[in-house]
Amino acid sequence: MSVYKLTESLSVAAQITPQDIRELAEQGFTTVVCNRPDGESRGQAGMDEMEAACREADVLFIRYPVSVLNFPGPDLEGLGTLFDDPNQQVLAYCRSGTRCANLWILSRDEASRGEAITIARAIGFDLSMAAL
Repeated sequence: MSVYKLTESLSVAAQITPQDIRELAEQGFTTVVCNRPDGESRGQAGMDEMEAACREADVLFIRYPVSVLNFPGPDLEGLGTLFDDPNQQVLAYCRSGTRCANLWILSRDEASRGEAITIARAIGFDLSMAAL
């Protein structure tokens, strides 16, 4: 499981499994955000299964699935607030982490967007969803 730290309170990852949740909790993550719709690919753990694993590990699970059809989703401002919450350690995941990084960039205000782009590009994320 590769986890990429974007800020002090936000990291992103490719698809995780229910078995990863305990380890993530031990690493200090308090919230897991799913940015991937159920059934996007075969064998992918569904949100119900992920939420149950989070509940067992006392980790908050947030459903915010987006695709190219509804990107960036219904509440980008609220998502950005969660990403920035200093009282949370958030792990957002999708198929590759790219969608999560693009959501993070779009949730930034103009003053901090350039730095976010630099961070995400340095990791190697494709930022085309943010239309930069």
